[in-house]
Amino acid sequence: MNIKAVNKDKEKMTFILEKASVPFANALRRACINEVPTMAIATVEFRKNSSSAYDEVIAHRLGLVVLKTDLKSYALPHLCACKGEGCARCRLKLILKAKGPKTVYAEEIESQDPKVVPAYPKTIVCKLLKDQELELEATATLGVGRVHAKWSPGTTFYRFEPIVEITKKVDNPKEVAKSCPRELFVEKKDNVELVKDYKERCILCYACQDASRSVVKVSENQENFYFEVEAWGQLETKTIIKKACEVLADKCDEFEEKVKALS
Repeated sequence: MNIKAVNKDKEKMTFILEKASVPFANALRRACINEVPTMAIATVEFRKNSSSAYDEVIAHRLGLVVLKTDLKSYALPHLCACKGEGCARCRLKLILKAKGPKTVYAEEIESQDPKVVPAYPKTIVCKLLKDQELELEATATLGVGRVHAKWSPGTTFYRFEPIVEITKKVDNPKEVAKSCPRELFVEKKDNVELVKDYKERCILCYACQDASRSVVKVSENQENFYFEVEAWGQLETKTIIKKACEVLADKCDEFEEKVKALS
């Protein structure tokens, strides 16, 4: 296998995975979404809530607040030395106190760890009218997306490498160029030409093939994959990919040990 980066960004990354298989590509995709741990609020203890929103509604909103995550400082509860009973290594306390009239934003949540704070400070928690109060203590833990979507670090998807060929001169270049939603073609001398980065743009919709009456042929290289990773804000895209690979490696080692135990 080989990996080529198309663009590197903290929030969105695109890379090409070459000479791989569909099962491996899908395993990597699922690991990125479901197995990479992030920090999220798991429980909320209310001290005061005279707002118009029920406790359950506010608790749900807090659970969906995206928290920046420090994977080096925390462990999953079931893997922690305290066996999940609760310690500074696997749990984090957050405090929220507010009095109306005002709109309560996520930036008002006080965290005991300055590294774990809301990624989007202006996320609305609730609105308080005059003399209404909200006071609570929340507990955040590491978790994974297969348990609950609030722990998912982002979205990941892939597509096969597109192969687009213009077999001969097209009769309707303007119609073919307009048929592509990703602007893969440019008109030139009563014909069409592909743009240089067409493989990055193409989404394999086959609209150009239909419009050209199969003069333009679209196919797929099913050994090469264009991956796109978009982070929600807890972790950087590079960290998501790296951690997903570590998870896959650990699962393979665990499976190998169990197979050896059978023999």
